[in-house]
Amino acid sequence: MTSSVPSIALALGGGGARGLAHIKILQVIDEFGLTPKQISGTSMGALVGALYACGMSGNELELYAKDLFHKRTELLKRLYGNRPDRWTSLINLRTPAMLNAPAFFEMMMPNELPETFEELKISFSAIATDFYTHEQVIINKGLIMPAIAASSALPALLKPVQIENHVLIDGGFVNPVPYNIFADKDLFTIAVDVTGEPARLAGKIPNSIDTLIGASQIMLRSLTNAMIKTETPDCFIQPKVGRFNVLDYFKIDDIFEASEEAAESLRQTLDKQLTISPVEI
Repeated sequence: MTSSVPSIALALGGGGARGLAHIKILQVIDEFGLTPKQISGTSMGALVGALYACGMSGNELELYAKDLFHKRTELLKRLYGNRPDRWTSLINLRTPAMLNAPAFFEMMMPNELPETFEELKISFSAIATDFYTHEQVIINKGLIMPAIAASSALPALLKPVQIENHVLIDGGFVNPVPYNIFADKDLFTIAVDVTGEPARLAGKIPNSIDTLIGASQIMLRSLTNAMIKTETPDCFIQPKVGRFNVLDYFKIDDIFEASEEAAESLRQTLDKQLTISPVEI
């Protein structure tokens, strides 16, 4: 049987450090020589999705992430360097617990990321939540950095971002894994959920920050479960990263290792899709 290459859409969900698992999924997509027609992302998924949409490969993303998170001193150097003014751009002195989201992500991003959506090689949408209307906001034009920051702006940690007439916070509050936004339903949709399976630990009382972040993850998982009951993507991948905290970026090697089983599952799915049930471009 002659196989063909499927046209795919890719949705990358939010989950903080757990979102590093997306990179292993992207490497499998690269193995098959596939280029998504459309990419959507929420929170960490928006960050990874934007970098992939600009042309970085899964392997390049892995190298970049390891450079960031293998050494804490290297990350601090990237954030602050020798410029004291970076502290004032990053921290909101009126509400010091909240970091300036656009400034934070600008310091983290590689030079490969262009300024605007229009410069990306693949169509990309970032998902955010309008704080006042409680509605989903899909951002796919204009400046990329504020969009990533808005999609990732977890309350009490990152300051909300204003884009046009919207005051925006983390997109996970309305759409944790945004596979349902693609208009072209003929695309083979791959959705990656990194909210993680529930932890099986008991007896430990979390601190206030862990409680806040953990509660948001419970909400993200509940929303995702509800979405799956009403609309199912063609391929739904859930890396087993639930044992990691959403701020466990320095456990990057362990997160990658925990993602291998999900990557292999996608590899088998794509192998079957290409051999048995091809999708015409």
